[in-house]
Amino acid sequence: MNMNAVAKRHADVSPQDGRARALWYVGPRTARIAAEDLPAPKPGEICVRAAYSGISRGTERLVFAGLTDPAHRDSMRSPMQVGDFPFPVKYGYCSVGRVEVGAADLVGRDVFVLHPHQDRFVIAAADAILLPDGVPARRATLAANMETALNALWDSGAGAGDRIIVVGAGLVGLLITYLAARLPGAEVTAVDPNPTRQALVEGFGARYASEVAGLADADVVFHASATSDGLQAAIESCGTEACLVEVSWYGDEAVTIGLGGPFHCRRLRLVSSQVGSVAPARRPRWSHRRRLAKAIELLSDPRLDAVITGDVAFADLPEAIDRILDGGSADVATVVRYPA
Repeated sequence: MNMNAVAKRHADVSPQDGRARALWYVGPRTARIAAEDLPAPKPGEICVRAAYSGISRGTERLVFAGLTDPAHRDSMRSPMQVGDFPFPVKYGYCSVGRVEVGAADLVGRDVFVLHPHQDRFVIAAADAILLPDGVPARRATLAANMETALNALWDSGAGAGDRIIVVGAGLVGLLITYLAARLPGAEVTAVDPNPTRQALVEGFGARYASEVAGLADADVVFHASATSDGLQAAIESCGTEACLVEVSWYGDEAVTIGLGGPFHCRRLRLVSSQVGSVAPARRPRWSHRRRLAKAIELLSDPRLDAVITGDVAFADLPEAIDRILDGGSADVATVVRYPA
């Protein structure tokens, strides 16, 4: 898809019947809102008007910067992405909205969809998941990240009574902390140098530490800081034959760690957890849809509202996205608000 063609479709107008507006990443650190025709729903399809979408800061930061090496471009595609890497692409996968057109039992219902940032869109009804009672639309934008956290917990094999350390208390790290702290008798510590994370961690029933010094002999360690230093610290906090689950996505960036010392001598097990596949132990019984539905169900706890620390109007998103994704923002999760 040609970048100039996307730019020509840009329109600063309110959405009307038959039209929609979507965010496009059109070049390194450059985004635009472009208008497009909205097809009429066919049988089995629905039209959704977005209320909120969530920004996946880790992954979208890499897309925004153009860090999409051909070796992993296919694996980085979002389920309903339009365009090809590096640019221009319509990217995102955390949209929540209300069904405007479709089967009578769906119209007026709120749904979660793995769709890019767009104010209205037409999809197959089977690609939407109804929000259960007790999960408000704004909080439901956390569903994709909760699904990542749930899969990571499955990949780890963590169980009741385990000593668990989470290195990196960004959104995914905090959601892993939340889930792990619900294991009976588990001793969960989240490590992050940002002191604003302490209240969030402790609100989930876990302990907070600003560094791994003094932490050791963990049964399970999750690394979610996306830094070499964080991964090295995670290795050093593992007990003998512990499982270290790498949840970070580095894109094209090189990672440097020491695999001698504690890693080798303690016979550590390093596991890569990636949400594109269901954890092996669950795969025979769990589909992607079942896993996502469970992740949405897990968002019924009002305490999770605390991780949504920023919001931005959809119309302001092209100008705000650089600030949101630059890595220096103190926000944990940022949601995009769409006009009613």
